[in-house]
Amino acid sequence: MQTSNVYTIAQVNRYIKGIFSRDFLLSGLCVKGEVSNLKYHSGGHVFFTLKDEGGSLKAVLFAGNRRGLSFPMKDGQKVLVTGYINIFERDGNCQLYAREIRPDGLGELYQRYEELKNLLEERGMFAPEYKRPVPRFVRTLGVVTAPDGAAVRDIINIARRRNPYVQILLSPALVQGDGAARSIAEAIRRLDERHPDCMIVGRGGGSIEDLWAFNEEIVAQAIFDCETPVISAVGHETDTTIADWVADLRAPTPSAAAELAVYDYYAFMEHLRQTRALFIRRMQEKVERERQRAKRLELSLRLYRPEYRIDNMRQTLCDTRERLRAAMEHRIERERHQLSLAAARLHSLSPLGRLGGGYAFVSDETGKAVLSEEAVQEGDLLTVTLNDGRLCVEVKGKEKLTPGTEGGRV
Repeated sequence: MQTSNVYTIAQVNRYIKGIFSRDFLLSGLCVKGEVSNLKYHSGGHVFFTLKDEGGSLKAVLFAGNRRGLSFPMKDGQKVLVTGYINIFERDGNCQLYAREIRPDGLGELYQRYEELKNLLEERGMFAPEYKRPVPRFVRTLGVVTAPDGAAVRDIINIARRRNPYVQILLSPALVQGDGAARSIAEAIRRLDERHPDCMIVGRGGGSIEDLWAFNEEIVAQAIFDCETPVISAVGHETDTTIADWVADLRAPTPSAAAELAVYDYYAFMEHLRQTRALFIRRMQEKVERERQRAKRLELSLRLYRPEYRIDNMRQTLCDTRERLRAAMEHRIERERHQLSLAAARLHSLSPLGRLGGGYAFVSDETGKAVLSEEAVQEGDLLTVTLNDGRLCVEVKGKEKLTPGTEGGRV
């Protein structure tokens, strides 16, 4: 065995790619086929598969060539793709690199899909008035899907994580291939007889052929007749089936359906704790407001209570009496002082006061004061009032005094 002609895989793929690049036919051709496995990449690229009765070919339309796509592509469409064939060196896969894509009529599956959709819509099976609300707190969750698929595992894991107390009832069914539609319809009816709170009907993603069982009329009728609220979760977010239109609620994926169906127990408990704390705080605030209001009412009641008014008037009367007593004492003291002054002045003017200084009061027999020596005659009887008594005297003689003459006593 000669080792001089041993090549790496990359070298072989690069050589084949060069052959494809130099082939005139493969560098610019138009391919007709039906779109399948359509995927819109977040970067703007479009990946899909072209197929017909004889085979399939992978294809890609890069974001830079999106101007060559003038309509929204869907699985099942028949299209004309202009581009070139080449090798993807990393995987060694042959694929069609599209430059322009034009519609070539509807594919057979897509046409059947549109016909059934229009028929069921005319029957009113998509009408919003027939949609039942999904319970907020689900205790029993029904699931119709393949028992060994990734969808049931995702639903169980998410449901258990959100609420470990929820009961899950699995009604297994074929979700792909011959007899899948009838199997799904029977599983829905069988599970509906157990009356779960909510039901998830779905499977993981796939091509339009893989998901076709959920586009059959028998499945749509089973969902419509179901008494249990149904959440449809078929394929990925971009996949839309007849079951999605008939169901009470559509979820983009089985995992999203589990999140919609099962309320987060721990979030509920946290919400309950916050609500309880808020309730207690609001009650405390209200109790405090009512306590202050009661105090104000109590004060108002005291102001209008007869006992309080009587006590208040009694207190006012006592205060008034004290003020009157003080005013009277002050007035009496002031009058007493004025009386003392007047008594002092009167005493200074009183004859008795003068008598105490060695003077005497002389009156005749009639009691009339003798003010002049001319008013008496010798031999008259007079009364002389002293400070400590009276004297009865007889006039023996009289003498008239002139100014400057020293007076004497009678």
